[in-house]
Amino acid sequence: MGFLEDFQASVEALPAMLQRNYSLMRELDKSLQGVQTGNEQRCQQEIEDIKHGLESGSITYDPAKLKFSDEAIEEQKHCVRIADEKVALASQTYDLVDAHIQQLDQFMRKLEELRQEKEAATTAAAAAAAAAAAASVATGTPVAATVTASAGTSTADNTPKGGRSGERGRGGRKKTAKVPTEQPAPAIDLELPVDPNEPTYCLCNQVSYGEMVACDNNDCKIEWYHFGCVGVKEHPKGKWYCPSCIGFQKKRKGK
Repeated sequence: MGFLEDFQASVEALPAMLQRNYSLMRELDKSLQGVQTGNEQRCQQEIEDIKHGLESGSITYDPAKLKFSDEAIEEQKHCVRIADEKVALASQTYDLVDAHIQQLDQFMRKLEELRQEKEAATTAAAAAAAAAAAASVATGTPVAATVTASAGTSTADNTPKGGRSGERGRGGRKKTAKVPTEQPAPAIDLELPVDPNEPTYCLCNQVSYGEMVACDNNDCKIEWYHFGCVGVKEHPKGKWYCPSCIGFQKKRKGK
C-alpha cells in the first residue's frame, strides 16, 4: 500500500499551498480596488477640468486631443496587469487541485485492481475446495465436519441447521454435532475465504466447525452453538438451553 502513503504525503501539503494562493489573491484584490478607486477619481477630475476648459474657451474642442492624462492611462494598465495576475493565480490553484484529484483517481483504480485480484484468488480457492469435497464424496472418503481455511465449507452430513438431519428434529433432538475421530478439527482462519453460501450459526455468526450443541428450545432462532462460544466443555446431560432461551424457559417455569 505504498502508493496510499505517497498520496497522503502529497495531500498533507495541499492545504498550505491553497491557503498561500488564496492569501495572494486577497492581496491582489485589495491592491486592485485601491488602484481602481484612485483612477476613477483622477479620471473624474480630468473630465471636470475638460468641461470647464471647454466652457471657458481655454480649451479648443479637438477629439484627437481630448483624452485622459498619461498617469490615468498608466493606472488603468496597471489594473489590467493585477487582474491578469489574479487570473493566473486562480488557474494555478485550480490546476493544483485537479492534479491531486487525478492522482486520487489513479490510486482508486489501483485499489480496485487489487480488490479484483483478491476476489479472483478467493473464488479460485473456493472452487478448488468445492471440487475436492465433491471428489471426496464421490469416492466415499470420510469428510470431517469442519471448515478448513482452504475449503471454507463443511460437509453436508454434519450440517446442523439446513436439513435437520439425524436426530435433530423437533421430536428427538441430536444433542451435539461431533467431529469424527478419524481427523482432528483444525483451527479456522477467519481471514481466509469462506463459501458465501455456507450457513452460519452460533452467537459468533460463523459457519459450522468442531463440536456444536443444539438448544432444546424448539423456537430458538440460532439452534446450534459452538462449544467454546457458549462455555460448554463436554456434552450436556439432559436438556440444554442457549443464553438467549434460558431466560425464556425460566419465565415459563415461574408461571
